[in-house]
Amino acid sequence: MPRTPILFHYGFRPFFLLSGLAACGLLAAWLGVLLTGEWPDGPMGASGWHAHEMLFGMTAAAIAGFLLTAVPSWTGTRAASGWPLIGLSGLWLAGRVALFPWTGAPPLLAALLDLAFFPALAVVLAGPLMRAGKARNSAFLLLLALLFTANLLIHLEWLEWVEDGVDLGLTLGLGVVLMMVTVIGGRILPAFTRNGLGKNGGDVTSWPWVERATLGLTVALIPVGMFDADGRLFGGLALAAALAHALRLVGWRGWRAWRQPILWALHLGYLWIPAALLLKALHALAGIPAAAGVHALTIGAFATLILAVMSRAALGHTGRRVVAAPLTVMAYALLTLAAVARTASPLLPVDWVWPSLQGAGLAWLAAFALYLLVYAPILLAPRVDGQPG
Repeated sequence: MPRTPILFHYGFRPFFLLSGLAACGLLAAWLGVLLTGEWPDGPMGASGWHAHEMLFGMTAAAIAGFLLTAVPSWTGTRAASGWPLIGLSGLWLAGRVALFPWTGAPPLLAALLDLAFFPALAVVLAGPLMRAGKARNSAFLLLLALLFTANLLIHLEWLEWVEDGVDLGLTLGLGVVLMMVTVIGGRILPAFTRNGLGKNGGDVTSWPWVERATLGLTVALIPVGMFDADGRLFGGLALAAALAHALRLVGWRGWRAWRQPILWALHLGYLWIPAALLLKALHALAGIPAAAGVHALTIGAFATLILAVMSRAALGHTGRRVVAAPLTVMAYALLTLAAVARTASPLLPVDWVWPSLQGAGLAWLAAFALYLLVYAPILLAPRVDGQPG
């Protein structure tokens, strides 16, 4: 592809870059809102915009980059590149610009631009997935459809066509992303750990009954969480799911990878899942603030796994050694600090809440700034081995 910029030769390149840029830009904008208190009038609330953009902006870009890179490997097909990739990237960016509070885009136009991304991504992925004929891979198309539905619910409230769309959409979206992480984590963590540990990785295992319980309970949390997140049924399910995820992680023997940051970062990210589900259970059963569980899941689990996967995949798919640079390890540590501070903030004395929020925000920004410093040059440069991709 001599006429196509390197950035659009493979799906991970533009979307891992966009995800890192969104992590910095969107969070900086949110901190600005918190510091100034300024927000334009309209049905789109400040906290709803923040949650939407971190989920359907930053996280969606990382999901797209992963699937556009993994699906060709799973199916033995050619990866999307060139104009389809340019179009997808432009569509994602158009959604972010249209939804920026001070852009002034008409709400219906902003909704249409933002909603178009997941169907477009599904169209690009559908051909390889369907031709491969594997039902477990094609299930990702269903998950993308559910993410579109979650996004639609949010926009319907912002258009003032329905009530409670934001809460329902965010709950559905978080549940679907957790399901994606559960499925993908079950594929990559045992494999990467076994390969990374070499001859010592033989006892890395995935127990079938734990796998079934983990997947089943994680699916069940989605509908129950949408309509009864404060009830005892959800609390019991979340507690059981936390135990299942924890058992799953024990079987993967991640503590043996402590000498390999690019490997233990994946296990650390996954460890936040049972921690977040436990906090969600305590919210439903004991009344602790819901924000603790939400941010343990989003910052602790989702963001840490996103950073770990992007930093690993970008090295491997550009022909480099899969070893975390010192600045990348520092980014892992800073993001963990952000997750701890933000998760703890609603549980702290009142005088400590704002410093904790500020510290979490600054640690987050520093973590993803370091990611961009290390990986933007890698994503914009050809493979070091001269191979296409």
